[in-house]
Amino acid sequence: KNHVKSVHEGKRPFKCVICDYCCSQKNDMNRHVASIHEGKKPFSCEICDYRCSRKSSLIKHVESVHEGKKPFKCNICDYSFSLKSSLKTHMESVHERRKPFTCNICDNSYSMKGNLNRHIESVHEGRKPYSCRLCNYSCSQKTDLIKHLKSVHEEKK
Repeated sequence: KNHVKSVHEGKRPFKCVICDYCCSQKNDMNRHVASIHEGKKPFSCEICDYRCSRKSSLIKHVESVHEGKKPFKCNICDYSFSLKSSLKTHMESVHERRKPFTCNICDNSYSMKGNLNRHIESVHEGRKPYSCRLCNYSCSQKTDLIKHLKSVHEEKK
């Protein structure tokens, strides 16, 4: 019953009072508030510093990151993913070129909401939370800092 309402009818009656997250079940909302807004992530990886709010997420993390399991394969370009949802996002953004999230300041479009938010924070709000400990370089994405460290300071990590 809940599956039909949430998946097939798109009904998500539980709305977060802090952000725009919506879901179909109350305990999903409770978990969202606890993990996202209160920082409660009781499950931690024994191999790295990854933490999460669900045991199933930890299992998926270990399988994909540490064991390299990526069972969801794109039938167009053979790219592989650890999550079915990541394959779906890939299909929509890469092969269907869907970019439903548009910046209301400059009209740039993005395939994922997180990328739009990162764009707004870095380009329009000037936020650059990642700083190099060896020089005065700062950037908006962790991957850019890693590239900087490798190319400028010749660090492995």
